[in-house]
Amino acid sequence: MRAYHLETLGTVDGIVPRESARPEPGPREILVRVRAVSLNKRDLLILKGTYPLKAAPDVIPLSDGAGEVVAVGAEVTRFAVGDRVAGTYFPNWLDGRITPDRFDQPGATLDGMLTEYACLCQEAAVRVPDHLTWEEAACLPCVGVTAWQSLTGGEPLTPGQVVLTLGTGALSLFVVQFAKMLGAEVIATTSSDAKADRLKALGADHVVDYAGNPEWGLAVRELTGGRGADLVVETNGPDTIEQSMRAAALYGQIVLLTTGYPRRHVIEISSAAYAASLATIRRVFVGSRAHFESMNRALELHGTRPVVDRVLGFEEVREAFCHYESGTAFGKVVIRVG
Repeated sequence: MRAYHLETLGTVDGIVPRESARPEPGPREILVRVRAVSLNKRDLLILKGTYPLKAAPDVIPLSDGAGEVVAVGAEVTRFAVGDRVAGTYFPNWLDGRITPDRFDQPGATLDGMLTEYACLCQEAAVRVPDHLTWEEAACLPCVGVTAWQSLTGGEPLTPGQVVLTLGTGALSLFVVQFAKMLGAEVIATTSSDAKADRLKALGADHVVDYAGNPEWGLAVRELTGGRGADLVVETNGPDTIEQSMRAAALYGQIVLLTTGYPRRHVIEISSAAYAASLATIRRVFVGSRAHFESMNRALELHGTRPVVDRVLGFEEVREAFCHYESGTAFGKVVIRVG
């Protein structure tokens, strides 16, 4: 089989293809013929050596991938040959709260999915919805689950409440889709007229131009009759937390998602913004297998599909990383494996 390995940190040229023997599944493992994988921000951080978890030497990159089960171990009960599956972001986090002994992740401390065949513990995989293509299914494990847990993992979001999401990253697009699915009113931010139209087509009820409205927190309050957003999915941290706090309702929730800040390393909220709010800040780091399975049930019920920006071939891994790093993608950047 062919697989890519992270041989050298700091440059996409350090991700190199190699051939090796196809693995055989252990007693409780499944062998997956990987069909597609997708990129996330953490993959760039791992490549640069700035991710909180140090990459294992020669690791196979990428956490997100989907494919078909082609062999199962003798003790496997969760899956059969032919099942369509995706791996989980935290293979050892099945349900409940995460603990430090469950932090291992594919593409970081464990081999990831940028390979033609991957052996997964049967507990570290979920069935993917039948209506999704391989490319769409590969978009789910990281940002899909993160968006779902952001909306469902805290105080219950009820129909008619207001969700604010920032920008047009793949995670924010999932939030728009899921929030509408849950009956919320959605406000999104962008500085692009073209992207504003696409956000509205995806379901956003209002779009605020953050470049034209530097105090966009006030614009959100005006759109909500002074009440503010019940839930803010905060993806930019230091650059936007002040306005997110000002945009939040008195008892709103601010879900803080960021894992690395390229420009600033301190999250600061002014005394004035903090004193005027009783909002709760909640930290979210992807989710468990149970979160993934719950999200999949919702996707199946509503027929929702992830937004895919571009699909590249297995020989175009470096081009995929470069395109993703450019920040121009609207939706997920996907690599078709086979």
